[in-house]
Amino acid sequence: MELTVLSKNNGYTVHERSSNKTLYTVKKKTFGQKWNLLDTSKYNLYTLAQMGDEKKPAFTIILNDVTFLTIECKSLFLDPTLVAKSKSMCYNLVSKDRREFDIFFNDKKIGHISTKVSVTGELQYDIDIENKFFDDYIPLFAVAIDRTFGEMNKQ
Repeated sequence: MELTVLSKNNGYTVHERSSNKTLYTVKKKTFGQKWNLLDTSKYNLYTLAQMGDEKKPAFTIILNDVTFLTIECKSLFLDPTLVAKSKSMCYNLVSKDRREFDIFFNDKKIGHISTKVSVTGELQYDIDIENKFFDDYIPLFAVAIDRTFGEMNKQ
């Protein structure tokens, strides 16, 4: 699966790269640090809530008002890494430069997220992930990367 996540105002749009078809939108809630992942019919699939501060960002992905995954920033500068965990699974988003992230699922590499700067100066994220490991919440990994490393990557 090849997706592009584009930053737009206070949200994001998620496109399938081959067809440029919009699959999801991520909209910021009016207050707080929460973003809703909506499908094309505007149904709320997941919510990403930022819990930590700028020095140690942390997030939760919420499904039906229950925490589904927790995402913690293990390092901002040396080997930047985000770890997304639940009771039964673990994703590691590992980078050397805060722009190129390899996605590992239970220690097996399953994909990659690349950060690019668009013509307008906004950041965009290209996600390449094996089809059998794709799930609707995967684009929220790019949002977490943007919230954690986005300002540093714009400079």
